[in-house]
Amino acid sequence: MKRWIMGVSALAISVGLTGPAAFAHDEEEDVTLYRVFVGDHADAEVTAFDLGQPENRWNFETTGQSKLYSVNEGAAIVAVESDNDAVHFINSGISLASHGDHSDIEIADPSAVEKPLTGPRPFHVIDHGGKVVINFDKGGYADIIDAHELSHGELETSRLTQARAHHGFVTPLGKYWVTTVASDAPVEGDAAPTRVGLQAVKADGTAAGDVATCTGIHGEAFSGAYLAAGCKEGILTVTAGKDGLVTNLLAYPDDLPSGQTTGTLLGAKSMQVFLGNYGAKGLVVVDPVDAPNFQYIELPFRRVDFVLDPADARFGYVLTEDGTLHQINMLEGEIAKSAKVTGPYSMDGHWNDPRPRIAMAGEEVVMSDPNAGLVRRISKDDLKEVGTIEVGGKPYNIAVAGGSGKVHEHAHSHGDPQIYKGYFEDSQVKDRPLSDYAGDWQSVYPYLQNGALDPVWEHKAKGGTMSAQEYRAEYETGYKTDVDRITIDGDQVTFQEDGKSLKGTYAYDGKEILTYKKGNRGVRFVFKKTGGDADAPQFIQFSDHKIAPEKTDHYHIYWGNDRAALLAEVTNWPTYYPSALTPKQIVSEMKAH
Repeated sequence: MKRWIMGVSALAISVGLTGPAAFAHDEEEDVTLYRVFVGDHADAEVTAFDLGQPENRWNFETTGQSKLYSVNEGAAIVAVESDNDAVHFINSGISLASHGDHSDIEIADPSAVEKPLTGPRPFHVIDHGGKVVINFDKGGYADIIDAHELSHGELETSRLTQARAHHGFVTPLGKYWVTTVASDAPVEGDAAPTRVGLQAVKADGTAAGDVATCTGIHGEAFSGAYLAAGCKEGILTVTAGKDGLVTNLLAYPDDLPSGQTTGTLLGAKSMQVFLGNYGAKGLVVVDPVDAPNFQYIELPFRRVDFVLDPADARFGYVLTEDGTLHQINMLEGEIAKSAKVTGPYSMDGHWNDPRPRIAMAGEEVVMSDPNAGLVRRISKDDLKEVGTIEVGGKPYNIAVAGGSGKVHEHAHSHGDPQIYKGYFEDSQVKDRPLSDYAGDWQSVYPYLQNGALDPVWEHKAKGGTMSAQEYRAEYETGYKTDVDRITIDGDQVTFQEDGKSLKGTYAYDGKEILTYKKGNRGVRFVFKKTGGDADAPQFIQFSDHKIAPEKTDHYHIYWGNDRAALLAEVTNWPTYYPSALTPKQIVSEMKAH
């Protein structure tokens, strides 16, 4: 078997069996909920329903027909209306947050973000690195939205301007921005400027590297460390190197059918592998590292739509125009099983004619069926239909949010309570890696300022020695910081303040055991800068009530250029929780302490 396996993201959804939605939020209740969003082919609306309880249903008005994308781990749905120059956003109402050994799920009604984006022909959407990026094909720019802010209903954007308008994309990659590049004028009879490759750029759009050739570049996906895009010549892969982007063109091998290219790519989450189209009747499994890089799969009929299974990356699913759903074995590069699931939908005609679209929902493939006005539920194991949901109209584009997690008020276990309180033996303290703190983290200080944390101070006052206001004053000093977000990926730590970023790479620099006035103790795990921005701090120190390797659920952090002085700081301890958590979830976590 090829060496594709890699570590799963700390925020990956833990998927369980699809079943009825559970809304009785008992402590430590396990819940699996998938919410389906369907855009109509003709009417300007999106219908949402809970898969297990479709009577839980919502409707959202749009400007016109929309292509739907599930972004930010399913926390939001993006509805792109290319022909109407608008992009609408819907908060899915489902929030998942990982705690290492389990995920928490918070469920609410979905809600529209009131303000849409408008601009000349929005098209490609990228969801990567905590950013949601929409390319405006006729505007020559991409608007960038912070996924964390979007999850809180905020739609502040920044803009990256391209050299010229074209049908392309922009994406973050490591410390760079990457954009497609188009020629000054059409070539070879094209009606528009020809896309010629990819280039690293700065945030202001100025070049930060040479153009990597990729003629007719179209379709992009991420898997592991790799960005991949389809070209006339092959598949271009891109990784973020120390001194710039590292590109590699995987040329189409001679044994593939000639005259075809890849224009749509999907990237696996838990295997470093891609699935792409190749001509009307073919798919390719693409290994970006090991040869042979391509495995070709010939389909019996032309392809209508295809997806990868995020819960089991060994498999993909493709619907062909005869109405048959096929399970693709990604490891073997072959069709594993097939079953007829709907009537035929010819691929003759316009590309945007109403045809089924498919998406994954745990143990099921969900499929829009425009001619029947239905969404079909199909078991991914045996490809048998397990139910249908009447939608009406012509259900077309489809997206899914959801997963499995625990619903509870504040019953988290935080390990040994004595250790958490600061009573432990030196022998129990072990070195910890930076990966214990990996993820996307938000400061809780803004929530203290706007009153969202007031229930925490009231809770502390009931069993403590101070009033709620006195606790608030103490934590006002403790939480105070201008750094509203921190992201940690590998050895790179990014500090974000008022939309500006400082980045540094850090290596472990030992642990320090501190004794406090009350007699209890704490441990600082220290990391020293090895590279990055000059103004990034020389040292960062974490304190999270844990004393041995374990994925953290929140942390207090100290940063600066004097290691010893930081160890003496005990009154200001900026505190960070996962960016996916809502204020209500953070309050629940804090009250559990």
